[in-house]
Parts: sequence; structure tokens; C-alpha cells
Amino acid sequence: MAFTSSDEVRLYIGGIFESAFADDALRAKLAATGVVLRSTFTDPDTDLIVDLGSGAVLPAGTDAAPNATMTMTAETGNAYWQGKVNLPLAMAKGKIKVDGNVASLLKLAPLSKQLFPAYIDALKSHGRNDLLV
Repeated sequence: MAFTSSDEVRLYIGGIFESAFADDALRAKLAATGVVLRSTFTDPDTDLIVDLGSGAVLPAGTDAAPNATMTMTAETGNAYWQGKVNLPLAMAKGKIKVDGNVASLLKLAPLSKQLFPAYIDALKSHGRNDLLV
């Protein structure tokens, strides 16, 4: 199965950042990057903006100016947050397209690994085992 709506993408993938911001130590590490990340997903079409400096997942249509944008299918995003996608390899193969500050995104990758278990737990707790890969 796949995400059924853009609201689900926001709930689960946006939620992983909200979970990270609730952890003071991780929030500080993320804030230190100063990245404003736009994640643009297809199938379903969804746009998420995450301001790591201020610790906020922003609503669609916000005026925040991202300094890095990642574009991928929601299926790829789901697999990434389960630890099943190697970011540099996915970028090289064109599964994930990146615009802006690529170096900052690669610095985020080790921090994001700390969130994989929380993402998987969120899917399970909402009965979305169909999204597990």
C-alpha cells in the first residue's frame, strides 16, 4: 500500500521532525545546521517545509525560503525514514533530486538515522504496517 493522501504524508513524515524537536539534544543538533528544508513529494503530491533552526514544521504555502529542497516520491520518502534508502546513492540514481545546499543535507543524514525507529513506531502505532518495507 501507499500513503492515501497528502495529509498522511504530512502526519507521518512531518511528524518525524516534530518528534525530533521534542528531544532537546537532537533539536539542538538539528538547529545548529540552520537548514530550512523543503521536501516535495509525488504520489501523493505533498510539500513540507521544515525549519530546523526554529524547530518547526511549517504549513503548506508558507513564505519560508528553503536553502535545500529534496524531491522524491512519497514511497521513496517512506522507505528513507525506515532506513531503507542510502541518500547519496539515491541522489546519484536520480530517485532523490536535491537543489540547494547539498552538503548540509549530507550532514543531516547521520542525525536522521536517529529518527528511523520513531518513524517505524509511528506507522505501527497507527496500524499502518502496510507502509513498512
